[in-house]
Amino acid sequence: MAVWLQAGLWGLLAGGALVIGAAVAWFANVPRSVVAGIMAFGAGVLISALAFDLVDEAESTGGLQPTVTGFLAGAAVYVAVNVVLSRRGARHRKRSEDQQPSEEQQNGSGVAIAVGALLDGIPESVVLGVSLLSGEGVGVAVLTAIFISNLPEGLSSAAGMKRGGRSPGYVFGVWGGIAIASGTAGLLGALLLDGASPATIAVITAVAAGAILAMVADTMIPEAFERTHLYTGLIATIGFITAFTIERLG
Repeated sequence: MAVWLQAGLWGLLAGGALVIGAAVAWFANVPRSVVAGIMAFGAGVLISALAFDLVDEAESTGGLQPTVTGFLAGAAVYVAVNVVLSRRGARHRKRSEDQQPSEEQQNGSGVAIAVGALLDGIPESVVLGVSLLSGEGVGVAVLTAIFISNLPEGLSSAAGMKRGGRSPGYVFGVWGGIAIASGTAGLLGALLLDGASPATIAVITAVAAGAILAMVADTMIPEAFERTHLYTGLIATIGFITAFTIERLG
């Protein structure tokens, strides 16, 4: 199977976790403390994958300067776009309670939330595609981290959408669309960067890593802390060491 097609399928699989999480939130009444705990765990998993896979791999591939530049640029771009979307109603898109505005409360918030969710998911899928270019197969630790973190993201955000009066067509349309977009992003990441220089791959990987870290700090940890409070750090630590163990054993 072509590498770019593999990347697309892996990206689709990782994005599919968002749909699974959304379905659980829509059809089951999951306690918010459980959602927050899973979110904290997922945040720790992602931070571990960033530290021991993405940033480390970028630096090894292309050197320190491209890695630092890309990492800071990724975070800056994410934050800039997130600020714009937040002003349009997407600020609490991962919250499971009543923070998400309805369309009546803020016109255009539905589109902003959907675009914000897309913004959160695309960098993760790009790095999956790039990870296949080494010829060693998909990065298991990164794939596991993204899948585990996507479950509570979809669960929490869909719960908030439901409480905000969004229709099932909107909720599953958003997450289904993002799953497809994730597969497309993974496919394009592998297709367009095949044959690229090590420095270019390092920059792209670092850009995605910086964006993911900014997303974790801006959206996942606040939602987790709202319910788990002083236990957030411990749960995130467990997620971190779990991902680290998977990376070392894999």
